[in-house]
Formats: sequence, structure tokens, C-alpha cells
Amino acid sequence: MYAVNQQSGRIAGIDFGTVRIGIATADLAQTIASPYENFDRHGEEAERKRFQKLVADERIVRFVVGLPVHLDGRESQKSTEARRFGEWLAKVTGVPVVYFDERFTSSEALQHLSAAHLTKKKRKARLDKLAAQIMLTAYLESLAAGGEGPTDAPRGLDD
Repeated sequence: MYAVNQQSGRIAGIDFGTVRIGIATADLAQTIASPYENFDRHGEEAERKRFQKLVADERIVRFVVGLPVHLDGRESQKSTEARRFGEWLAKVTGVPVVYFDERFTSSEALQHLSAAHLTKKKRKARLDKLAAQIMLTAYLESLAAGGEGPTDAPRGLDD
């Protein structure tokens, strides 16, 4: 299999949430995504340091932020929040950010965790990073198949 990005380094997938953020990373060949971590949000300064450290430690060359959209593809208020977060992330890390449709990733992750017969506490501890892995895997597959990768979802918001 070949690398989907000519730039050497890893791609990180972000499952954005207002309380917790899930992170997955791709291998250096940018073909396989793995869950990396979940972290609870504790303010902008702590998040800035965490993401700058992630970029340095893991050689991150691109972030893929999951974009929560409605079933018909329209963006929601959460999409706006995810885009704002992505803009902030690019600014504080200097790493490009793209957005990718994350519909159904949390429900798919929950199905996998439920099938593993984990306790509710253990499912909660793994959910966001697994959702990030599922979204990042779809992104990598899209690139490998010759797709553009980033979503071009319409920006119409629900009121």
C-alpha cells in the first residue's frame, strides 16, 4: 500500500466535543488509523499545550476534524463549533486542518464497544477516541481511493 500524503508525518483525526475530545492517529505510511487518546477539556491554554505537544511528539502534518452534519448533509450548530475549533487548532499548531463528515461514527463506535461487553464506564472511556479512529479510517480510505478527502458539505445551518 502507498502513502496517501507525500508529506512525511502522521495525520490526526479529531472527534470534537464540548466536554471531551477524542484523538486518533494514522501510522507514518498514513494507511492505518489507531485510537490515540481522549481528553477532557479544561480550557484553551491547556488544550493549546496538549495539541502543540501532540504535533511535536507524533509528527502531525495534518488534522482531520470530524464535521457533524445532518442526514441530508446540511451543517448544524455543532458543525459551526467544530469549524471554529479547527480554525483555532490550525492557528495554535501551524498544522493544516481539513474537515470530514463524521455522521454515524459515534453510533458505530458505541456498537463496537457494546459488542465487546464492556461496562458503561469503560465504553465511555473509549468512545470518543474510537469514533475519531472510525472517522480517520474513512478519511484515509477516501484519499487512497482517489477522493479529495475533506468534506464539501453544504454550510446551511439549522436554526
